[in-house]
Amino acid sequence: MTYSRLTHIAAYLPSRRQTVAEIEQRLARSSPSLRLPAGLLRRTYGLCERTVADPGDLPSDLAARAAVRVLREARLTPADVDLLLFAAVSADVREPANAHVVAAKTGLSCPAFDVGNACNGVVNALQVADALIRTGQHRRVLITCGETLSRVSRWDLTRDRLRTGLTSLTGGDAGTALLLEASTVPGITDAAFWANSAGWPAATLYDPHHAPGRPQGLHVDSDALMGSFVGLDDQASQWLKERDVDVRSLDLVCIHQPSVPFGETFCTRMGIDLTQIIPTFPHVGNVAAATLPLQLAHARERGRLSAGDSVCLFGTASGASGAVILLRW
Repeated sequence: MTYSRLTHIAAYLPSRRQTVAEIEQRLARSSPSLRLPAGLLRRTYGLCERTVADPGDLPSDLAARAAVRVLREARLTPADVDLLLFAAVSADVREPANAHVVAAKTGLSCPAFDVGNACNGVVNALQVADALIRTGQHRRVLITCGETLSRVSRWDLTRDRLRTGLTSLTGGDAGTALLLEASTVPGITDAAFWANSAGWPAATLYDPHHAPGRPQGLHVDSDALMGSFVGLDDQASQWLKERDVDVRSLDLVCIHQPSVPFGETFCTRMGIDLTQIIPTFPHVGNVAAATLPLQLAHARERGRLSAGDSVCLFGTASGASGAVILLRW
């Protein structure tokens, strides 16, 4: 029987950083009527600084750099990959698929397409790749992600816009890549996915070309967004219980990290020990779909991930959607 196994992972983080003090100073210049107490972003979200891509870099550039690192580490050539997926909130273009742009920049000539589901894009790309490998359609799939969320920051805020605009200032930039390969030994051992689509208005980034007249920029109603996740965590807990999985026995747990308080609340509700996760938000920001693979990359670099380790990926995304993937490294 053929299984899929996650064999290599890499991340690319821009060297530029923007501290919360710098973010707040720019906001004060752009929105002089809005007087906020210093340190608000740190106290509200737990943010210290965020990664910021160079002005000339596009999401595909960040994704391509991570992809090149994966191929180099795996000692593969572009011809060895038979499918490339791009999964991110950010995008260079709406036409064609961004996966083609990444493929061209990395020298790949295999089929390529995009997978999108907000911050769960990479999780669903793993779902797709796993199914394609298990059914024999592909043997080596490269999943790429490039996020430039710092560019959707809303600098022109008023008291009325603050509630849905402040969160936009916490987005960071990153590129990640994961290599999933056919194996006779199970890698991805189980997965489940849920949705509460009635919650979609809680976080929106309308396309200015196809949704004219709608609010432009990233709008996040944090209370409504949290409310849209209620019930998804219960379903995930029940699913794990039915499989006799004790999350505290896992070697590594990766969770979506849109803020420090969100992560702490999620861990409490799911019974996850905070020592099981790799914090990324405080010094990177919310890097959307790149968050989970970034934690995997950090875990491997820091010696927290070894062959045979049990890993759980918890995905949460606006929409709302939830996901759990169990895998053996």
